[in-house]
Order: sequence, then structure tokens, then C-alpha cells
Amino acid sequence: MTLALKIAELAGRMGAGDLSPNARYWGKTAILDTIGVALAGSREKAPSLLLELPGVAAAPGAAVVIGRARRTSSLEAALVNGTAAHALDYDDVSGVMGGHPSAPLLAALLGLAEESGASGADLLLAYIVGFEVETRIARAVHWHHYDKGWHPTATLGVFGAAAASARLLRLGCEETARALALAASLSSGLKANFGTMTKPLHVGQSARNGLFAALLAQKGFTANPACFEHKQGFLAVFNGPGNFDAERIFAGWGKRLAIEESGLGLKLYPCCGSTHSSIEAMLALRREEPFAPESVTRITILPHRRRLPHTDNPAPKSGLEGKFSIQYCVARALCDGAPRLEHFEDGAMGEERIGRLLALTVARPHPDMAADGAEQWGAEVVVTLADGRVLRKRLERYRPPGPEGTSITRDDLWAKFSDCAARALPKARIAPLFERLETLEQEKSLQPLTALLESKEGVPAAHAAE
Repeated sequence: MTLALKIAELAGRMGAGDLSPNARYWGKTAILDTIGVALAGSREKAPSLLLELPGVAAAPGAAVVIGRARRTSSLEAALVNGTAAHALDYDDVSGVMGGHPSAPLLAALLGLAEESGASGADLLLAYIVGFEVETRIARAVHWHHYDKGWHPTATLGVFGAAAASARLLRLGCEETARALALAASLSSGLKANFGTMTKPLHVGQSARNGLFAALLAQKGFTANPACFEHKQGFLAVFNGPGNFDAERIFAGWGKRLAIEESGLGLKLYPCCGSTHSSIEAMLALRREEPFAPESVTRITILPHRRRLPHTDNPAPKSGLEGKFSIQYCVARALCDGAPRLEHFEDGAMGEERIGRLLALTVARPHPDMAADGAEQWGAEVVVTLADGRVLRKRLERYRPPGPEGTSITRDDLWAKFSDCAARALPKARIAPLFERLETLEQEKSLQPLTALLESKEGVPAAHAAE
């Protein structure tokens, strides 16, 4: 049996009865959170430019373009919505996947669910199937895959999107295996493009490609079922011989779903997840040893070495670059507390007080956090003050809110969701949307829900009239 077929068979056995209340809760919470950040990202330049391309907005279809007054094909909606969901880098994260698990899944599923007449329960199950598949393939290739420079959100998310779409299409095992094999040739995304509009495009493209693969498989399109293990297949080409372990995909499958483990974390800050442990360390210093930013003469940031290659940017010029500058994010945490969306708008980069701190900040890998240890999200921040004091805060581990992370309340979820949604929707529509997403399984059809995601073009949403 090929790896693709084995994955397809195991994924195909997953049913609604296999979902614990905890898995259902976190699945719905992740979908709710992703819709929120997609609404906020819908007015960003990257998805807006995509909508100017011939055929994207004008493609025939009834799939919603989140935060817009447009409908298009499910494929083009997946492209635009996936890009929007990741445009602000505020979508959820997975330490196991090494990326953002939900954006490629939801973007692939939303339009397809509308077109196919799927229910909210169908959508939730398909999402969790896709989450399981992408996260398990990640176990086989990490951390070599991540360190090599691939963007796992895209290179692995495409498999999750294909598996999730195949479930919603009710494909059999052979068809699902073909969808995965097709997805192997549609997998792409380089970390060299972090800090640019191409990074969220990775996500939109992986969502579209995963859905595309499932639709082609449904039509009988062929692909090599040995696409993973072939000597010139995904594992050998993307990781290189000896740098993967395919058996890790299947170890313990069915004992506990990935979404219930450390595979999911909700972002508290709208910037690269690799900056968050250092942000948390600075915030803790602020609470424990209050001091004025003006008194600082030096800041040393010491994250786990895996957090630094894509975030060591001491002089960001744009909001997107700021999201991938650990120096900027820590300076913001010192000056303003928790970083917010407005801190990553382009004008924020030029603030004099931030520029002063950036000039005093250095970042380097922590010297005694093991490269391949069990905890890879630790960080230490060291602050030297003008009076000679040296303040330190070290976090051995960091877990964002999630099944095995810190707790998150409904008020916390609402605060983030409403802040994001207000950038695209009229105020009166935000609470009803939030409540429908909380009870997703009760939706017999998704069309009333997706109707709430439409908004007038170019209107500052919080002030728009219905």
C-alpha cells in the first residue's frame, strides 16, 4: 500500500463520532478565529491586488469573497480568502506543523461547502480531517523541512486542503489518494519571501491547489500513487534522503486527534509566531520590574535558534517587514504593551521612540537552548538600564492559547474577533456572525452564515450602514 493510499484510508475512517467535545470546541474556535482574521485581512493590499487580476473576481460561481461584495468560483475564492486569512499573520499556529494550520483549510472548504450544500457539521469534520493529515505529514519531515527554507503552511497545508476538500466531496480512498498525489506536485512556498505579500499568497495558492487537486481527482485525473515515497517524490525531493521518517505519519493515528494536542495555538499578537515568546518575556519584565523605555541603554533578545532566521530584521521599513522583525516586536511590547494591528501599519515603523530602541537592540540565538530539544519556543530578554541595572526574563517554553496552551475566554475570543471584523463588516453584523460560528454544527446550510461575510467595497466597515 502506498503512503498516499494509507493516509487516505485512515483519514477516510474518521467520522463525526470520533470527534470528542474538546476536538469539536477547538475546531469551531479555530474556524471562528480564522474567519475573524480573514475579515481583517480582506482589505489588505495582497488580496485586493488578486481581485484586480483577469478572471479572479469575474470567474462564474457563488462562493463568497470574505469581506467583499463579490462572489466568484470556489477555486478563486480559495485563492483570495486564503491570502486574506494570512495577510496580517494573525491566524493560528501549530508547533507540530511549523506553520499556520487553519488558513489553507478553511479557505479551501468555505466556497466548496457553499456550492455543495454542506452543513456546518460537514464543514467542521472536513476541517478536522484536513488538520490531521497536514499535521501528521509534518511529523515525517520536521524539522529538516522547516530549517531547509520551505514554508510549511503552504508546502504541507496543500495536503490538508486536499484531504479536507476530498472529505467534503465525499471522495473514496482511491480518489483521495490521487488528490494527495496531485497535491504533492502543487506544493510550494519559500521562506525567503517572508515579510512580503508573497507569504500570504503561499497560503491562498495552497488552499486553491488543494481544492484543485481534489476536484481533479473527482474527475478521474491521474497521478502517481507513490508520490510520497518515490525516489523522486515529495519526501526525497523536499527533504533529501535520510532526512525524513514516513512512519511518524502513522504512529498513534486514531488514539488522539492532533487538534487536541499541541498542534493548535491561537495568536494573541498580529505578527510572526516566532516573535511571541520574546514579546511575552518583555511583557513579563514590564509587569515585574516597571521601567521607562527612555531609561533603556541596551536590549538583548535571545530566542531559541529556530525562531530567529526569519525574524532577525533590525530595521524594518514596512508593516509586513515589522511582523518579521523580532527587534521591532519586542520594542513595541516595551513601549505599548501587547502589539496590535495598528502597530503594523506602514506609518508606525518611523516612530522616533521605536527607532531609538531598535538602534539599541541586538538579537542572537540563545546559547543554551537545545537546537532539537522538546521545547523550541523559549526565549530570554535582557534589558540594561541607564542606572546600571540589568533585568532578565527567561521563558523556557511558550504555548499560545490552545488545547495544551494557556486558557482563552469567550471574552478574549470576542475581543479579537470583533476588532478584526470591524475592519470589514458593519458593526451590527459582527455579533450575529460570531454567534453563528460558535454554534457552527447547528447550521443546516452555510449560505446564511456566508451572507454575513459580505461587505460593501471600500467602506470603513465599523461605520458602514446596512
